[in-house]
Amino acid sequence: MDDIGMQLRLLQQSFDAFDEAVATRLGLNRTDLRCLDVVLGSGPLSAGGISTAVKLSPAATTTAIDRLERAGYVTRTRDDENRRRVLVTATEAARTVEREIFRPVGRAGAQALSRYDEDQLAIILDFLRTARQVQQAQTTRLTTTTAPLD
Repeated sequence: MDDIGMQLRLLQQSFDAFDEAVATRLGLNRTDLRCLDVVLGSGPLSAGGISTAVKLSPAATTTAIDRLERAGYVTRTRDDENRRRVLVTATEAARTVEREIFRPVGRAGAQALSRYDEDQLAIILDFLRTARQVQQAQTTRLTTTTAPLD
């Protein structure tokens, strides 16, 4: 069990290192990168949708969108269905980042997983879902209580 815990810790550190490398490469900070990831993954979103997804205040989200727009990774357009709402859309430059940086990671991950059979993949998927639920519950615990930490 200790080995699994250590490998999870190392995996988290590798995700952090990758995100930092991507942010540095793009000239962004990590918060802006999180916002860009949401826009790339979800299509056009309102600022409120981004704010909810990355758990930022509206002001912080607007600042991040401003920086992403200046960097050429997003544009703002009026929503055709609700003219008072602005949608944030990934630009072609952002799609290039997705193709050149993020898709290779996905392909490498798929290649690494190809050595497992369907039953093993089902166990891996169950573990990943369980691990995410544990992390979400612990995040909630830390953000909704003021009790001393044990």
